[in-house]
Amino acid sequence: MSQHRKAREGSALRQRAVRVGLLAAGAAGIASVVPAQAATGLPGHTAVAADQTFSRADFVHHRQARDSFTVRQFGTVDAATVRNQANAVGLGCSVDDHCRSVALSFQIVTMAGEHTRLTAVNKGDAVNKHCDGCQTLAGAYQFVVSTPHPFRLDDGARRKLADIHRRLDGLTRSTAPATEVKAQADVLAAEVNTVLKDAVANAPKGEERPTVTVHRHLDGWPGH
Repeated sequence: MSQHRKAREGSALRQRAVRVGLLAAGAAGIASVVPAQAATGLPGHTAVAADQTFSRADFVHHRQARDSFTVRQFGTVDAATVRNQANAVGLGCSVDDHCRSVALSFQIVTMAGEHTRLTAVNKGDAVNKHCDGCQTLAGAYQFVVSTPHPFRLDDGARRKLADIHRRLDGLTRSTAPATEVKAQADVLAAEVNTVLKDAVANAPKGEERPTVTVHRHLDGWPGH
């Protein structure tokens, strides 16, 4: 009797650990292909990706800067839902004691399929709360690569993207004026677009041509 109870307790603990692990993964952002039977009403292979960057500057931490640069390669899917978001907040500073908050998020998603249904959301949101003189900038850049047949970025393309990522890190944490941060972020985004277009130039052709779609949303200081 006692041994049976311990076995059940151990099983319960393992199940709880699995649930906690799944919750932690969800909190960090999702990038997965979900089988049809796992979610009622979803097509056969559904890809879901969510990435978010958040920066908050306040009277305690006057300068905050965050960026993310993610690459999701899904292969063949029937449908995809992708979301990319950057949020920058300035709170409780003043003109004489101003804050600076910068958040930049670059999301790259590749998927294959002749008639893939895509839902894409890309948003940058910068907010000042009781923060006269605060400087906030949020930039979201989303790149969706669609090919008719399975395709993966080769080593050369990944190296180029890694170099862009390193330069994005440096830009985000720089003391450059906001206008320059904005301009340089656009330059890096253009480089990403070029790398992706070059990469899909030799992708297998089908009824539909390989495409690279770019979504850009900048918000905050300076005005956009």
